[in-house]
Amino acid sequence: MRNQEIAKIFNEIADILDIKGDNPFRIRAYRRAAQNIDGLAKDVAEISVEDLRKVPGIGADLAEKIQEYVKTGGLRFYDELKNEVPSGLVDLLSVPGLGPKTAKMLVEKLHIKDINDLEKHAKDGTLKALPGIKAKTEENILKGIAMIRKHTGRFPIGRVLPVAEEIMETLGEKSFVNKLSIAGSLRRWKDTIKDIDTLAASKDPRKVMDVFVHLPQVKEVLMKGPTKSSIITSEGIQVDLRVVSEDSFGAARAYFTGSKQHNIRLREMAVKRGLKINEYGIFDVKTEKKLGGKHEGDIYNILDMPFIEPELREDAGELEAALKGTLPSLIKREDIKGDLHVHSTYSDGSHDLQELIDAAKARGYTYIAITDHSKGLGIARGMSIDKVLEQNKKIKALNKKLKGFYLLSGTEMDIRSDGSLDYPDEVLKRFDIVVASIHSGFRQSREQITKRLVSAMHNRYVSIIAHPTGRIIGEREAYEVDMDAVLKAAAETGTAMEINAYPFRLDLNDIYIRKAKEMGVPVVINTDAHKTFQFEYMAYGIGTARRGWIEKKDVLNTLGYKALMKRLKSKSR
Repeated sequence: MRNQEIAKIFNEIADILDIKGDNPFRIRAYRRAAQNIDGLAKDVAEISVEDLRKVPGIGADLAEKIQEYVKTGGLRFYDELKNEVPSGLVDLLSVPGLGPKTAKMLVEKLHIKDINDLEKHAKDGTLKALPGIKAKTEENILKGIAMIRKHTGRFPIGRVLPVAEEIMETLGEKSFVNKLSIAGSLRRWKDTIKDIDTLAASKDPRKVMDVFVHLPQVKEVLMKGPTKSSIITSEGIQVDLRVVSEDSFGAARAYFTGSKQHNIRLREMAVKRGLKINEYGIFDVKTEKKLGGKHEGDIYNILDMPFIEPELREDAGELEAALKGTLPSLIKREDIKGDLHVHSTYSDGSHDLQELIDAAKARGYTYIAITDHSKGLGIARGMSIDKVLEQNKKIKALNKKLKGFYLLSGTEMDIRSDGSLDYPDEVLKRFDIVVASIHSGFRQSREQITKRLVSAMHNRYVSIIAHPTGRIIGEREAYEVDMDAVLKAAAETGTAMEINAYPFRLDLNDIYIRKAKEMGVPVVINTDAHKTFQFEYMAYGIGTARRGWIEKKDVLNTLGYKALMKRLKSKSR
């Protein structure tokens, strides 16, 4: 998590330097360093200064700043820099779409002090008096502020899960626990999390609590009790720990995992049978006899239902399906045979083809698709037609040498603002797979965005629509799109919708995933990996797919290589 903290600080330093009109190369250096630090698989605290300097974009000066933050929890240069710009300016930079120069102008011309002040001026329409600001600009600023309000106090799961796993690992090593579990919305794999709920079973709760409140991640202890404690981590995330007896661990796990409405429905069902459910177990009301609770499944079994997987416990029809015996058999990580959205050094990836092959084989995959960016995305070193055809030849040559593993030649092709595609059909037909996506024009009208996606799907060579709504959790809202029309076109054309497993995208979200399933639209779960460690992000995609009731049969990349190729070719005929 310190990687992410340092990346955030370096990006803010770049913003402030931009406001001050500093050297553009220096500004880009901080942004590049932020990107590379955030993408490291290893905690910077475990990396020496010498090894930090081997990370692209990290020189001696930045390596020393990273070490200063790791050792002290602060960065003097950053603090001094903030004092050089007007108060409140740094806060304004958190508004999506509000650039450093515009923020500076708002502070200097209108004396805007904070986000609340900015919101008032935007609603009053007074921002339009400034050069370069139009009604649409005000509208976008208000949308950005609304997004901040929506996500205040909530964190993307990609920030939260690593913290929870680290805490679980340390508790397991240093305290006397028989069982440990994450609970709450994190266990249900919600895309944003308010706080972390954890459970432990132990005969020595006080010892567990002593270890918990002294964890290295603790910034503040909110409460310490004999069986429940709460802390705030250095990232600002609240973590609650409850210790129960082993005989009640299953009941507590069920009680603290289900959504509020799911639990209410369960209790209502129990009351009708003369039973009572709480975190200690399930009881007969008349005799007060405990009927179960050691195992989580006890709660459902006694109510004559099969076990309901955590991701489904949202009171979204899962209880009715359980009673009817129609619960889905949810997809599992081991069902995935390969990743169909992977980037290499040919565009903006960090690894060459052989390195990607080795990493994929180590995960047990039998194929991956190399889908580097097309020429229109210059910022990501998008490939010219000559370059992509050269890569295509290299992939075919590698496939002749590989045994039991296959590289699919592909592209992540830009859907242009007018709905046309970045490569002509005579180039597209040479690929095994074509992933089409939008990378620009996010503020176009709902009709235009929808038209772009639908138009791309009607191309016979387009296999998949990647990250279909364009959202980045906590940073950019989904663009306005008629998803019903998009999914209808996907069903008609046989185009797959991607569940992008990058933990700050998770796009499609669970609501649209379930709708896609109901409409018979195939999905793929891809990591969009730019570094080999990002293959691990598949877990986030699986969790999101399970929330959308997805089964193995719904997902293209659960197919073996030959079946997949047959399925992909069926559209282009």
